[in-house]
Amino acid sequence: MKSAVETLNPTRVRLSIEVPFEELKDSLDAAYKKINQQVTVKGFRKGKIPARVIDQRFGRGAVLEEAVNDALPKFYTEAVNEAEIDVLGQPEVDITELKDGETLNFTAEVDVRPAIEIPDYSGIEVEVDAVEVTEEDIDKSVEQLRERFASTSPVERAAEDGDVITIDLQAKVEGEVLEDGVADGVSYTIGSGELLDGIDDAVKGLEAGGEATFTSELKGGSAAGKEAEVTVKVTQVAARELPELDDEFAQLASEFDTLEELRADSRKRLENMKQYDQATQAQERVLEKLLELVEVPVPEKLLEDEINTRKHNLEHHQLGQMGLDLEKYLEIQGKTAEEFDTETKDAAVKGIKTQFVLDELVKREKLNVNQEELTEHLMRRAASSGMSPDQFAQAVVEGGQVPLLVGEVARGKALAVVVEAATVKDTNGEVVDLDDDEDETAETVEATSEETPAEDEKTEA
Repeated sequence: MKSAVETLNPTRVRLSIEVPFEELKDSLDAAYKKINQQVTVKGFRKGKIPARVIDQRFGRGAVLEEAVNDALPKFYTEAVNEAEIDVLGQPEVDITELKDGETLNFTAEVDVRPAIEIPDYSGIEVEVDAVEVTEEDIDKSVEQLRERFASTSPVERAAEDGDVITIDLQAKVEGEVLEDGVADGVSYTIGSGELLDGIDDAVKGLEAGGEATFTSELKGGSAAGKEAEVTVKVTQVAARELPELDDEFAQLASEFDTLEELRADSRKRLENMKQYDQATQAQERVLEKLLELVEVPVPEKLLEDEINTRKHNLEHHQLGQMGLDLEKYLEIQGKTAEEFDTETKDAAVKGIKTQFVLDELVKREKLNVNQEELTEHLMRRAASSGMSPDQFAQAVVEGGQVPLLVGEVARGKALAVVVEAATVKDTNGEVVDLDDDEDETAETVEATSEETPAEDEKTEA
């Protein structure tokens, strides 16, 4: 076999491959064997039909077609390995010449990972939010904890903001009560926004036994997205009572003996949260600066596949779980279809560029992923997916996704190298010392990529 490579553009090549006919022998033998098992010829046992009879009865062309289909992936892979090119996705194959007994010539056009030059990134400088926890922040945190320990007691008065009411609901669409549009004994806090639009105005001012009707768009169920006439009946009004903010509350709500100790702990937790947010912000901004420094051509087919994947995941997974379609989602977001398409394309381009650049850094810095790092990343991904580590690990292995996770960790380590070399200052002008946390950085990379499966797989013909 002989092969040659022609560069069509920075992200696409054409392989021209010549195969002497004798190298098709194994595929021809396999083709005759396969056809033997599929056809019946009177006078011959199944599987024992001579090749000349198959040629006569079914045509030599059918055998050649089967043999070539069997052989192409092998010769294509050999040519790719020989040329040492990093292919992306499926090739477009064209058989240019097939002479029985002489030769097989074909071409394969395929996207390739572009060559990337990583410039000096040590001069990158970014600014991030300063870590500042105010007394107001602590007050808000303690108040949220106080809300969790609120008690309720029935009252004989009209419902007000903040009251917890028990209600019965009935929804009608076009005058018909929906099968899934009736609910009794629902507990609802007025002003929480957890139920239907318009319900707060409808129930405020009602006492137990009071009833009101309002119109609202249903958020879920069989008539999601449709306007419904909703009747709400209040069966109980209860006032929420917050505990006093004192040492007794601290003992009730925490392991601390005094309110002062509880507030000190709240301060520490808020500082940790803001430090985490600051680190994430630094990683995102350093990554943006790095991408600005590097010229990265993006393969058109890969970009098209990534855009389609992102749209499919949004429409058929995320929005489906929320009972929304794309049109309703865009309406809620206040975006046009054109704006959505532009944002999706920009995000896809950024995700692909991020992977290309960080993968190049992984190679340049010779970064490896050990078992401990992979396990830690797997456990974090499992927690974010709502699965147990064992369930998630099983799904990853069965889905052949281990290389994807390894890639995420490796890219996280690559970005951590760049972050460590960069100068990060907060809004007060102070230099920020960031911990070198590759797993946290992998989370930033993962969020940017949202993944790019088409790029991660080298698919054979």
